[in-house]
Amino acid sequence: MRVGRIMAMVGTTVSLMTGPVMASAGLLSQPAEHSSLQRISVQIEGSGKDVILIPGLASSRKVWDDLVPKLRQSYRLHLVELAGFAGSPAVSETKGKVIAPAVEEIADYIHSQQIKAPVIIGHSLGGEAALMLGARYPDQVGRLLIVDALPFYSLLVDPSATTETATAHAGVMRDSLMAASAEQNEAMQTASIARLVKNEAFRPGLVAESIRSDRRTVADAVYELMVTDLRPELSRITVPVEVVYAYDPMYGVPSSSVDTMFHQAFASTRDIQFKRIDGSFHFVMLDQPEKFTRTVLTFLSQ
Repeated sequence: MRVGRIMAMVGTTVSLMTGPVMASAGLLSQPAEHSSLQRISVQIEGSGKDVILIPGLASSRKVWDDLVPKLRQSYRLHLVELAGFAGSPAVSETKGKVIAPAVEEIADYIHSQQIKAPVIIGHSLGGEAALMLGARYPDQVGRLLIVDALPFYSLLVDPSATTETATAHAGVMRDSLMAASAEQNEAMQTASIARLVKNEAFRPGLVAESIRSDRRTVADAVYELMVTDLRPELSRITVPVEVVYAYDPMYGVPSSSVDTMFHQAFASTRDIQFKRIDGSFHFVMLDQPEKFTRTVLTFLSQ
């Protein structure tokens, strides 16, 4: 099954970008930031039960700005940002890996800070990172909320894809991203963002943030997303999982087709629930902030 709009998630451009600043600095409490980490930085806000939020490809923690004020009175939020995304300093040597090393560092952070069973919320690439964290470090997490993410992104292009069949296309994608001129990159981002966020007011900011990301880091992350198939690892996740995903009639396919894709991709997950949020593209928190916030609050209260 080919789902046209969703293919933009790992399409021919850097497509899972962050949004503009959605709240003024005055909305945020004075955050604590852990700067000793290399592949991630973590900003802490609020107090209460621990919640770790991981943004998507080339996204900053600002993507959660609408959600943060509604959670920080009852929860201690750990707002992760990956090195090289949205203007944050890149790691000098990634060796072609971005997601897996970041997940290892998040696990180290949880251990070093003695955080007990945190809730993990991840959007897009951050959703894949959350799944990886749950599968590879099951004793480090509490519950997982996966936002519009799949355990194997190449399924968006080919439902019968394997890591082996995806490798060649992923290499072409990575090379194309590196070879694009600044003008070509901006044009690609503009076209891609239009398929990822329905609310036009956010699009210019999304494009601007994506351009600030380190090109090599993003290209390596796209390659890693396309060749990493977490489906064989999903059965290792021992905590409850909820998958929140978007749908809009503008996708051009029935909602049942999108339902089927997500349900099949997560078939081996032990304890899982699904929540579809209609009237939204990929950035659910921007297109349907009230519905998304209600979904998160319900999930956290369970």
